[in-house]
Amino acid sequence: MEYVYPVIFHKNEDGSYAISYPDLPGCISEGKSLGNALYMAQSALAQWISYLIDKKQEIPSASSVQAVKTSNGDFVNLICAEVKDSRAVKRTVSIPKWMDDKAVQSGLSLSRVLQDALNEKLA
Repeated sequence: MEYVYPVIFHKNEDGSYAISYPDLPGCISEGKSLGNALYMAQSALAQWISYLIDKKQEIPSASSVQAVKTSNGDFVNLICAEVKDSRAVKRTVSIPKWMDDKAVQSGLSLSRVLQDALNEKLA
């Protein structure tokens, strides 16, 4: 699922950027350059939303860019992050007995092989 939130960028004297999300108190980061700050903002957003989901907490609504107040020199930008639900689910699959025997002999994890194959197929 994609989440889009406004983020405030504050340029520090050393050229780095401090990042804060007004709708997600405590969700902060920083970047050494503007490009790095954008990357770090996206990473912080994805991790913060994942944490809220894991803890079964409510995900706050995002404010509009126009509603976000900034100090002199700061600016607001929208950041989008995709958060994937990584919880394990059980599925029943059938494979031929000979494949199962070979997988056991080889020490293969069928779950890992299936995940790798699906990742390759879906990429």
